[in-house]
Amino acid sequence: MNQWNWESTWPAPAKLNLFLHVVGRRADGYHLLQTVFRFIDRADQLRFSPREDSEIVLATPIPGIAPETDLTVRAARLLQESTGCRQGATIHLQKNLPMGGGLGGGSSDAATVLLALNHLWQTGLSRTSLQKIGLTLGADVPVFIHGQNTFAEGIGETFSNVELPDETYLVLHPAVNVPTAAIFGASDLKRDTTIISSGDWRHGQGHNDMEPIACIRFPAVAEYLYWLRQHATHALMTGSGACVFAGFSKQAAAEAVFKQLPTGMNGWLANGLKKHSLVDL
Repeated sequence: MNQWNWESTWPAPAKLNLFLHVVGRRADGYHLLQTVFRFIDRADQLRFSPREDSEIVLATPIPGIAPETDLTVRAARLLQESTGCRQGATIHLQKNLPMGGGLGGGSSDAATVLLALNHLWQTGLSRTSLQKIGLTLGADVPVFIHGQNTFAEGIGETFSNVELPDETYLVLHPAVNVPTAAIFGASDLKRDTTIISSGDWRHGQGHNDMEPIACIRFPAVAEYLYWLRQHATHALMTGSGACVFAGFSKQAAAEAVFKQLPTGMNGWLANGLKKHSLVDL
């Protein structure tokens, strides 16, 4: 019997970009990327309740975001439209991941909605079909549906799975919300990093092309990154910011740095996951 049902709490884990290169730009304006996505055990949590009507209701709206524009609601309605499903659901979302942090929280939430409701409504779409729906919601949504740590290319939809070592991550969250569009739209963003083969990539290789832009426009990101690099030279920003992180092969080493965190600086420890916990759904 499958463990996942209407009584379940469904995880929406965060991701880290172990590197993030901008290698080009399409004619339609979308940026061509290369990155490695690593899932971690810090996650939002979702619950679903069946309804007697076909409405999609977000029981826990996020302040400042209209429910009809929330990615969780949009994901559920797209699944209804794509399958002709007449069932409804009330969505309960517990946000543990910061918005504008580069951790993929909203995309992960949307992916979990698609995976969960496809299962609960028994709409029967394949994972590949769900990824296509997810891509219309955002470039990061498909990787969460894919569910494996992966080397991603294109606009983030082409995957080559990678094996990653066990690591504990110290993630720091500057108290700023970095809009992805502001970073991608910057005129001084480097967009011609040399393409590398997924088979040639090695753990620890690469940088984040968006990091210099975020550090200039959001000084708190630069401050946090500078502090972290005093303790871990390989520290990076994830996504388009604002969070920065460093991986440690030994948990005790991560804990030792975490204990030195200055008062007022926000952060947490998280372990890398081998795969998304819904990958076998």
